[in-house]
Amino acid sequence: MAKKKSGKTEFVKWFGPVLDALRDLGGAARPKEITQWVGKHLNIPDEIINERYEKSGVLKFQNQLAWARQYLVWEDLLDTSKHGVWTLSNKGWKTHITEEEAHNIFLKWVKVFSDLREGKESRTVETDVEKIVEIQEEGEPENTKTNLKPSLIEVLQKLSPIGFEHLCGRLLREYDFENIEITQQSHDGGIDGYATLKLNPFVNLSVYFQCKRYSGTVPTKEVQAFIGVLETNKRSVEKGIFITTGSYAKQAIEIEKNNIKLELIDGDKLVEMFEKVELGVIAKTIYEPDMTFFEQYREKKNNTVLKD
Repeated sequence: MAKKKSGKTEFVKWFGPVLDALRDLGGAARPKEITQWVGKHLNIPDEIINERYEKSGVLKFQNQLAWARQYLVWEDLLDTSKHGVWTLSNKGWKTHITEEEAHNIFLKWVKVFSDLREGKESRTVETDVEKIVEIQEEGEPENTKTNLKPSLIEVLQKLSPIGFEHLCGRLLREYDFENIEITQQSHDGGIDGYATLKLNPFVNLSVYFQCKRYSGTVPTKEVQAFIGVLETNKRSVEKGIFITTGSYAKQAIEIEKNNIKLELIDGDKLVEMFEKVELGVIAKTIYEPDMTFFEQYREKKNNTVLKD
């Protein structure tokens, strides 16, 4: 893709100045401080700093800095913050970015997200750039409801088969499984890995697991084949866990109900498991109005005495 810079993607030119501002401000600062620093040191006119997008009414300059920060976080140049403070990472302290380098970083992440969504939507990098600009003008990264990033399930579906197996092993470890062994595609009867779970000081539960990346429904015959391996494998285990990014047919779920040794993990449950231990995900708090609380104030009369 050509590296011609569109005026609509001008926010990339602030990547370097944001890093410079943070270095000069001691490595951490609030958005307002960074806005003031960049405005002062780059002699940005007040009319530019106070300009708003026509569609959303959002302040354009501050919003562009916020989007610049988002890409710097993805590039591991800034740390994530839970309290509205932008902070340089160790890598960020040492990095200086030209405008051309900033544009290349922007295109890199557009392509990453485009590749992850490939097959789900018939989009190109060029159309993704247009989509990003559209989202950018709607609001700041922290406030916009539309996320540029693919969903967790999309990321999982795009991993390599062996990568997904190792990641499932890592997830099991987060849930106190031990002695995790990935079979490394050794044709070990269709088994992807082994693990043990210590139930108490006297009893260990031995399991093996199968990992399949599906975007749709797992064929029931795959589940049946897994049970066959569970019953005939030379290595005796108490439980078999079938993990997928997809879903299971009703017939497979019925099979699970009638087989105490079988455990099916579908995409929804898999996401919940990642979120519960915060593995590979970042928790964000979203505040919504409590309508029950505000209802008491909605139609108050002038002569009504309010009580705290």
